[in-house]
Amino acid sequence: MFAGHHQPPMFYDQAKIYVNSGNGGDGMISFRREAHVPLGGPDGGDGGKGGDIIFVGNRHMNSLAAFHKQVHYRAGKGVHGSTKNRHGKNGETLRIAVPVGTLIRNAETEEVLADIVEEGQEAVLLTGGRGGRGNARFTTSVNRAPRLAERGEPGQELWLLLELKLIADVGIVGKPNAGKSTLLAAVSDARPKVANYPFTTLHPSLGVVSLDDYETMVLADIPGLIEGAADGVGLGHDFLRHIERTRVLIHLLDGAAKEPLEDWAMINQELALYAAALEERPQLVVLNKLDLPDAVAWEPIIREEIEKLGYPFCSVSAVTGQGVRQMLYQVKKLLDDIPEPEPADELEVVITADDEKPFMIEREGDGWRVRGHQIERVAAMTYFEFDATLLRFQQILERMGISEALTKAGVQVGDTVHIGNETLEWGE
Repeated sequence: MFAGHHQPPMFYDQAKIYVNSGNGGDGMISFRREAHVPLGGPDGGDGGKGGDIIFVGNRHMNSLAAFHKQVHYRAGKGVHGSTKNRHGKNGETLRIAVPVGTLIRNAETEEVLADIVEEGQEAVLLTGGRGGRGNARFTTSVNRAPRLAERGEPGQELWLLLELKLIADVGIVGKPNAGKSTLLAAVSDARPKVANYPFTTLHPSLGVVSLDDYETMVLADIPGLIEGAADGVGLGHDFLRHIERTRVLIHLLDGAAKEPLEDWAMINQELALYAAALEERPQLVVLNKLDLPDAVAWEPIIREEIEKLGYPFCSVSAVTGQGVRQMLYQVKKLLDDIPEPEPADELEVVITADDEKPFMIEREGDGWRVRGHQIERVAAMTYFEFDATLLRFQQILERMGISEALTKAGVQVGDTVHIGNETLEWGE
């Protein structure tokens, strides 16, 4: 269960690299030289094709660190043609291994060129240059001794941006200091540095958890979400990107916090703002720090609330290991109940409000209706019984311009406003 205490290599989830496919070899101009054939015919061979650049998915890699050590990648050149119709050898194709979950873009245009989502998946990004034809190919009935051959076609070159979206089975989310790194270190061979300050983890850590002899699952500690992460505040988007492809979330609550339930509601709001699919992920709510009296006091209250809302719940101490094994079996059961994801045929696109008309306002009966994919999603994920999340919802309405639009449309204090399935009363 516990592997040796090693410091994991530095994690990188983005890199910029230069790739260059091989030049084709030149064709040869040559004539047969034989003792008894004074005017030998042309026998110049073709040049070999240059090597391709191919990216290959490798599930044993979980960082783009290698691409910070080496930035330039060149495939082999085709060999020039030679005499006696000998063709040059093809240049060696360069296969570049990248972690499963790597998105490859053209660095200049940002166009997505490949999305590597499976072990062994290959993407040919640049093809090598064609080999030039030797003069033997240019013989005609009119010109039997052509002094003509082609040079090889140059290879292609490109700067690429690599971006890694971790493909972990389980993402651990929660407020800073909830104990995510400690939990991951306790259950797996990941050894993140743990310190007590608000923005503890500045990169996601991956850990492989061994449950039994052969049962394993990959956990990712998703760095502390801060309020406003979905708007790109702080390092929000860089981190949220890694949760997109996890299949189950462990939502870790800090048992020593003032209001663990409010923290839980706030993070769910962030998830809803960021990507629609996230709020549909199965979520196991886990109260941490059972080794502290505050957490013990909170436990029955939080259990009742969370289970009432239909979420599975358990409590642990990541420090002492209490309850951790039972928690892992609960997570494994959630994973086993979800069908394996289909291989992605198309790229995942997170729709932001800019890609669509963000909202519409209509008069409805004795009130108003606000329609809009994103705001309806956020409303569904907002717990209006908590002051903090209610206030945050009001800030979102203001930031999206919905409050102003409702005021212009003529909404009055006391009017009913419908958003999705929620019915709200308009206040001062």
